[in-house]
Amino acid sequence: MPLSKIEKKSFITLNRTITNHYRDTLNYFETRSTNAAAESFNAKIKNFRLQLRGVKDRSFFLFRVANHVA
Repeated sequence: MPLSKIEKKSFITLNRTITNHYRDTLNYFETRSTNAAAESFNAKIKNFRLQLRGVKDRSFFLFRVANHVA
């Protein structure tokens, strides 16, 4: 039975996703390592940015971020 256009598009999307991320997935099973530390770091920076909306002094902001996450 032939695939519909929507099914074909979904399959192509799934294929691209697997192709783009298979190394990371295999890395988890081989070394049991994830990118959780990087995700946590990104979440901390996003939270800090939300607290300091409208900051004019960029260098001071970066200084505060460095002190906050260090």
